[in-house]
Parts: sequence; C-alpha cells; structure tokens
Amino acid sequence: MNETIKNSSGETIDHTFAKGSHRSERSDWIVVLGHGVTGNKGRPIIVDTANALNVAGFDTLRFSFTGNGESEGRFVDSTVSKEIGDLDGILGSVSEKYTKICYIGHSMGAAVGVICAAGDTRINALVSLAGMVDTKTFAENEFGEEIPDSGLMWEDDDCPLSSVFMKDLCDTIGSVEPLVEAIETPWLLIHGLADDVVDPRDTERVKDIKDGAVDVVFLEGADHGFSDPDHKQELVDAVVSWLSARS
Repeated sequence: MNETIKNSSGETIDHTFAKGSHRSERSDWIVVLGHGVTGNKGRPIIVDTANALNVAGFDTLRFSFTGNGESEGRFVDSTVSKEIGDLDGILGSVSEKYTKICYIGHSMGAAVGVICAAGDTRINALVSLAGMVDTKTFAENEFGEEIPDSGLMWEDDDCPLSSVFMKDLCDTIGSVEPLVEAIETPWLLIHGLADDVVDPRDTERVKDIKDGAVDVVFLEGADHGFSDPDHKQELVDAVVSWLSARS
C-alpha cells in the first residue's frame, strides 16, 4: 500500500504500511493505528504495537493525523472533528483491499476511534489505549490555565494551543460517552492506573456502561504513554492476544 492517502480536505496523510508474517493466515485483516495529542506515527507505543502485530501475522498501517508528523496540514487546525475525517480517508483506502479492519487509538486518537466505530461498520474491532472519553475535562485539566492562540501545549514551542482545538474538545465533542452504547464491535480498552494525562476513570466509565460487553485491562503503575518497558510489553501482549483470538 504505497499509494497516496488524503483526507476530505485534500491533505496527504503520512503513513507506514507493513506486511505481517505468515500473511496467508490473516490476509483479510489490517490493523490501523492512530496516535494521541501532539504525537505522530513514530511514537514508541504505536511502533512497538504495530511491529508485534506484524510478527503475529497482521498487516498494519500506522499514520500521523494531518497537522502532525510528516502529514500535510497545520498543527493549530488539528481537532478531534478533523481527525475523524483523516481516519475516514484511511478507512476508505484500506477497505478496498481488506474485509476486516481493526483500529487502535491512543489517547485522543482513541476518542476518534469511538466516534467512528459508533457509526462506521468498516471497523470490525476497536482498541483504546489510555482512551480519552471526557474530552472537555481533559482540555480543562491540561490546558485550562493557558490562553488559546497564545499559549502552548505542555510548554512545547512546536505545539501551540489553538482556540479551535479547545472549542472542539469542550463544546463540539464534550464527551464521547453518549456514543459508547452504540458500539457493537469487539472492543478492548487498556489503561495505566498511574496515567496523569487521561484519567483512568474514563475507561472505568466505559466498563460500567458496557457492563461486561467490553474487555478491559488496567495496568498498575503504568503512565499515559506506557513508557516503562515492562508496561509496554504487557500492553503489546494483551493487544496481540486479544486480536489473534478474534481473527
């Protein structure tokens, strides 16, 4: 899959495709991986998960949302609503060649996945890693003391905080909780209990709403990016095992 993929605005989405080992066993599946706020397709949690899935026989496509990484677009225009369009472009491309698609999203990328999976039958399996549910609370907790259009995200000069971003998280989206019930596809949620960026209670809330209809893994001591090697390995093993059992 070396073709150019664009969103509805005509912006090119940078992506990396990799074939799985023993491809004939799972040739109908592809796993699409999306990152979180200020991230890109090269984040370790995305790369390591994709590599492990390749070893397990899955083709993967990891990508950078527009305005991030090497994808076209401006960072200040990046919002959940815009990223829904990015994912739609990716799904449209891969669905021409694959009959089964799993989407894995980290953090805000997981919120994008919830919104899409609630109404898009092209997603056959969903994985949320430290998934954001209450987008308004996240925005207020992390950036409430910054002034939009003049402040920065986490004091990073490359990540200016835009009013468009804040309005989308707080007003347009607010929370993806109302969409949780609509998701009927198999769903795995993994969250670190030491996450100080996205509250683990977001995942706990989904677990309560779905009442046994989703699979949930909480990792004691794991942070938002699952940066500890042991925590990351636990995450990767859980994802590969879960998806392998459904393919």
